[in-house]
Amino acid sequence: MPTPTRAFLLGPLLKGVSRSFYLTLRVLPAGMRDPIGLAYLLARAADTIADTSLIPPEQRLVLVLALREQVNGVAVDSAPFQRIAAEVAGQQVQSDEKVLLESLGPALDVLSQLGESDRKAVREIVSTLTEGMEFDLRTFPDERAGQIAALRVYGELDRYTYLVAGCVGEFWTTMTYVHMPGTLKEPPDTMTQLGVRFGKALQMTNVLRDCGKDLRIGRCYLPQNMLERHGLSAEELLEPANSMRARPLLVELLRKAIEHYRASLDYTLAIPAHAVRLRLACLWPILIGLDTLVLLADNDAWLDPAKVSKVTRHAVYRIIASSLLLVPSNALVRNAIEKRIRRIEARL
Repeated sequence: MPTPTRAFLLGPLLKGVSRSFYLTLRVLPAGMRDPIGLAYLLARAADTIADTSLIPPEQRLVLVLALREQVNGVAVDSAPFQRIAAEVAGQQVQSDEKVLLESLGPALDVLSQLGESDRKAVREIVSTLTEGMEFDLRTFPDERAGQIAALRVYGELDRYTYLVAGCVGEFWTTMTYVHMPGTLKEPPDTMTQLGVRFGKALQMTNVLRDCGKDLRIGRCYLPQNMLERHGLSAEELLEPANSMRARPLLVELLRKAIEHYRASLDYTLAIPAHAVRLRLACLWPILIGLDTLVLLADNDAWLDPAKVSKVTRHAVYRIIASSLLLVPSNALVRNAIEKRIRRIEARL
């Protein structure tokens, strides 16, 4: 394969592996696109390695840690890339994922070309995201083992949502201060805290939406102590018929997610109305996430992987179109988000 160019990596390849995130990325101010896009590519490569179930978890962990070292400039040996290409890329059904894994060398070349502050931020976010993948690989059994494990307490779930998404809000905020100085209305510490909760809101949504699917690969992100309080076990969640028995737990976690979404609203409103692109990049995932929670609150079979609460592509495009009218107005943005929150709360 010819050596991929920077334009290919951050254009067609990124679009091929990022799906809906690419829409958000394209609306970002130009200076933020390359570091955020590159961070996404590197994290997606690590995630693809971590999720390749045909390879034993301990072997995947070695490769994820090797990639982290390469990103951080700790290792200079190219052997890990050859191993990744040989051991993981060949297992990929999606050709874009295969090309991504075979393009890690050029992607790291792009990383070395970034300015110092961007390079440092990308290294930090990829390191934290791979820590979340490491957590998964160390905590849960092999997907093919027929076993299931649950997180112990809510604090573990909260930490996990930071490692895999809350840290992205942190990174996003850092990039905004670097590339759009003077834009955000609140102090950096305040915006960082709101950004972390923004990311946690989105990941809590993913955890609840994907619960049925995750349980079938042995992963129960719903904490054991909360399950026990509601008279449940992780094994019982494998039965879709127990969806209504588990609804009180769903309601409890939906309320926690809603509180994080309120922080994401504060984050968005701290972006001035004239920064339309940055506002849209925040508004879209909030609206899609809240619409997902509406579907979850209405789903009497939420544990059934065949009845996942997923916003349709048509609905996503409708959200994008309608947001163009909302985004210049604080009142309209607030109303759109709070209206969805009220719809969820009315169903709890």
